[in-house]
Amino acid sequence: MITSRRRFIYIVLLFGTAVIGGAIGGFFLAVTHDLPQVQALESFRPSAVTRIFSADKELLAELYTQKRVPVPLHMIPGDLQQAIIATEDRQFRQHAGVDLRGILRAIIQDIRVGEFVQGASTITQQLARTLFLSPRKSIMRKLKEAFLSFQIERRYTKDEILELYLNQVYFGSGAYGVEAAAQTFFGKPVGNLTLSECALIAGMPKSPSRYSPLVNKSLATERRTVVLKQMVKNGVITQEQFIAANSSPLKLGEGSSTSVKAPYFVAYVRHLLENELGSSQLYRTGLTVHTTLNYKMQKAAEESVAKGLEQLLNRMKKNRLSELEDPQGALVCLDARQGAILAMVGGRDFQDSSFNRATMARRQPGSAFKPLIYACAIEHNFAQNDLIWDAPVVYKGAKEDQEWTPKNFSGKFQGEMTLRQALAVSQNIPAVKLLHKLGPSTAAQWAHKMGIESPLTPNLSLVLGTSGVTLLELTAAYAVFPNGGVGIRPFGVLEVVDREGRSVWRPKPHMHTTLSPDTAAIMTDMLQAVVQSGTGRAAQSIGRPLAGKTGTTDTYRDALFVGFSPTIVTGVWVGLDRYGTMGNKETGARAALPIWIDFMEQVLADKPYHDFSLPEGVVKARIDAESGLLASENCPDAITVVFKKGTEPRQYCKHAPGLGLGGV
Repeated sequence: MITSRRRFIYIVLLFGTAVIGGAIGGFFLAVTHDLPQVQALESFRPSAVTRIFSADKELLAELYTQKRVPVPLHMIPGDLQQAIIATEDRQFRQHAGVDLRGILRAIIQDIRVGEFVQGASTITQQLARTLFLSPRKSIMRKLKEAFLSFQIERRYTKDEILELYLNQVYFGSGAYGVEAAAQTFFGKPVGNLTLSECALIAGMPKSPSRYSPLVNKSLATERRTVVLKQMVKNGVITQEQFIAANSSPLKLGEGSSTSVKAPYFVAYVRHLLENELGSSQLYRTGLTVHTTLNYKMQKAAEESVAKGLEQLLNRMKKNRLSELEDPQGALVCLDARQGAILAMVGGRDFQDSSFNRATMARRQPGSAFKPLIYACAIEHNFAQNDLIWDAPVVYKGAKEDQEWTPKNFSGKFQGEMTLRQALAVSQNIPAVKLLHKLGPSTAAQWAHKMGIESPLTPNLSLVLGTSGVTLLELTAAYAVFPNGGVGIRPFGVLEVVDREGRSVWRPKPHMHTTLSPDTAAIMTDMLQAVVQSGTGRAAQSIGRPLAGKTGTTDTYRDALFVGFSPTIVTGVWVGLDRYGTMGNKETGARAALPIWIDFMEQVLADKPYHDFSLPEGVVKARIDAESGLLASENCPDAITVVFKKGTEPRQYCKHAPGLGLGGV
């Protein structure tokens, strides 16, 4: 009987133990079945900030989904570490991941109010929740949080946990981690924070949106006081330190770390890198992007465009044209040797309009397109002293099967003139006749070879700039001339490196032979005539060897000047987005050239003096500007020009017999 009774008791106990064990096991599995492995912390790399720098080391912008700049614990001030511990988890150094008394206290409070209010989370629990769990409050999440915290504490040291936390916690205004917070709120590295600043930052994780000094300085200061008092209570600072820090005025940074410099260029580079590297790598892995931009030149570009547009706007106001639309402008400056973008302005105000008129807008270039056609002619054995008639002409079927009569801008004809003079004063009819001799299709292919990527309509009006192109590609095409006939492709990035300093992407400059060096030298010489005696003569004020060409479209809708020194090439466009007129006589010489001059004066002021070099295949000769024949010293219109060897004139003009060729 006793044996049977004992057997029954044993069976009941065994069954009860099994049920309880199963329940506990089931509960344990329910809590832990979907938990991540804490070993993932060893390979965890938080999303970090990608920084874009100019070639002269100026921080232009930061790209991020969450602004985060991880730093090692030894670079974080002890005051900030102590302030965080005093505020968020006073027993951090003692507990095993969970504050049991704090949890009990929080549960009692939650029961009283009937909802989850008290968190009672340790720094380790906050880290576990931030990295692995959802923020939704529930008993199951708290249990999972506690289990993960025990696991983290078993595997990692307190310093390792604290470092992860300080680089992970959110401080508001898009700043994750203490370095990003220091830069965002005080404009300085975390290692340079004062005690007062450390306390203010340490008080923010409790409610980042509420205690942010960018949102409410008064509440942020009050919260700083609470943190400092807690530090005194914990014995990590003295009463004297408290008084000094608490009375310290709140001085926020100027926001230089968050504002974007050269915004049109940064947007251009960002789009390029998104295509090359992908958004995830660009915005999350903390890359450093070294660009070609010269920030000193960029500031000069922005100032020059702003000044020129303001002057144009004032002229438009006098004619009541500004009531419709403000004028826009764009500027691109390239290194003529390789195509590096040195400065870029895409409009008057990026905040108002992010549309980049330097890279996206295809506008008619007007006469600024003519040098590409003239280059084709010179390469096909025309000489700059060749004569062409500037006289009325009609082309049948040249334009949509209709007769076309090209007009000169001035409405006047100058009769027989050299190609050099026709380009210098920008006469249209000689240019159209030249294109007719070359063939529109041949010339269009030639322009593409020089760097024009936009579609070109191969008709006779092409030479007058009727096909839209971007300012960037037109400016790049002009770089062929000072670069000895070598074409370049504009680029804005020098190198991208990762957080370990390893190269991720380094584009190679793209260069290709486009013109013979002789043709490039002759075209440079012809475009110098534009500055010396043509439509760009105002640029003589700079006092340097310069060359370039103006461009103006019908009804003054577009005004351009593209020109170069021996080392840099710059293009300027001015116009209205809706293709309206800027006003009477707002030509390339009046609306765009002043911006170009103002910019080039600034950037060339501290540069060494350079003249255009000549290849061995050309010679200089003094000719009569009117007839194109050799000139004697007493010729009233004598000029010195460049020819391919063997193509220079042999006959003298009628003024007088002369001396012949000059030096090479």
